[in-house]
Amino acid sequence: MLLRRPLRAVRPLVAAGSVLAAAGTVQAWVNRAGLRRPPAAPPTVTVPVSVLVPARDEAHRIAPTVRALTGQRGLADVEILVLDDGSTDGTAAVVRTAAGGDPRLRVLTGTPPPPGVLGKPHACAALAAAARGEVLVFVDADVVLVPHAVAAAVALLRDRDRPLDLLCPWPRQVASGPLGRLVQPLLAWSWLTTLPLAVAERSGRGSMAVANGQFLLVEAAALARAGGWAAVSGAVLDDIGLARAVRAAGGRTGIADGSQVASCRMYATGAELRAGYRKSLWAAFGSPAGAVAVGAGLVLVYVLPALAALTGSRAGLLGYAAAVAGRVPAARWVTGPSGGGGAVDALAHPVSVLALLGLLASSWAGRLRGTLSWKGRAL
Repeated sequence: MLLRRPLRAVRPLVAAGSVLAAAGTVQAWVNRAGLRRPPAAPPTVTVPVSVLVPARDEAHRIAPTVRALTGQRGLADVEILVLDDGSTDGTAAVVRTAAGGDPRLRVLTGTPPPPGVLGKPHACAALAAAARGEVLVFVDADVVLVPHAVAAAVALLRDRDRPLDLLCPWPRQVASGPLGRLVQPLLAWSWLTTLPLAVAERSGRGSMAVANGQFLLVEAAALARAGGWAAVSGAVLDDIGLARAVRAAGGRTGIADGSQVASCRMYATGAELRAGYRKSLWAAFGSPAGAVAVGAGLVLVYVLPALAALTGSRAGLLGYAAAVAGRVPAARWVTGPSGGGGAVDALAHPVSVLALLGLLASSWAGRLRGTLSWKGRAL
């Protein structure tokens, strides 16, 4: 009997989890339908634009990024600044070769961050200080843009009816290996299912801010009002921190569907993914208690119904089906190295959640032991 149906005491939890999974699925599809999307034929941008790339030991992958940036169209006045942040692998030389002598591109030499300041915010602050643009476009060294991406993103940022001060067009993630296929879709899935984006964009609350530093546009004046990158100098999740700072200064922030204009291959192997998530995932939920609460909620909503479904529970089966349907919208933002969508991976959503929780536990263990680092710098 126990194999055919969940224990009586667990049934209310299965039902509750299934209802919440269904609610998250509805939210995900509503959010996907209402997302801002970059225009396919944006108008020419006439204001000065600065495209800014922090880079530390990125020689193995920055060349496509640079070629994509020098190939941007529809920008009447643009500069491209790449900051070599103490690289030891010849990143600067690769950048100059990929740029092919383009006079709009300059390579800056970074300085070590002072105590208490993390590397990326420090590098971004130096880039912003050197930039002359009215619009600052931060692009990670592993992001490749289509030729009209920056012009289209600026058009969204300065939309006449719904202007923003900070905008993140969410790039398509190129997921490698089983762990990448399990975990990377959760980046977009997390905000698709939990946050009413239409409300969040109008709200000034920092807790409703969503951001992705892989491709981030900000009005230079708004950045200055928010205190610049110095306002988030010690933040591991600096992109979300910056969005909150902009909101606190009276600005508006939002995200857009950047899947058709930007792609990012964050990690080439499972080991890289584990190291990347381990360094920062602890900061996502504020405290160990917050992490435990979120973890318990994820198990209730996305793991328990699936387990109950295996025992013959109809409520569990409905909950599992809702979870899979809620994961499907996120497939738009994930492909494999050779292309192709990730919708079929939604069937493994409970396993994805368990993998994420494992990474979260590892991240907090490293945090509490003081052993976290990234690219040779302690966090």
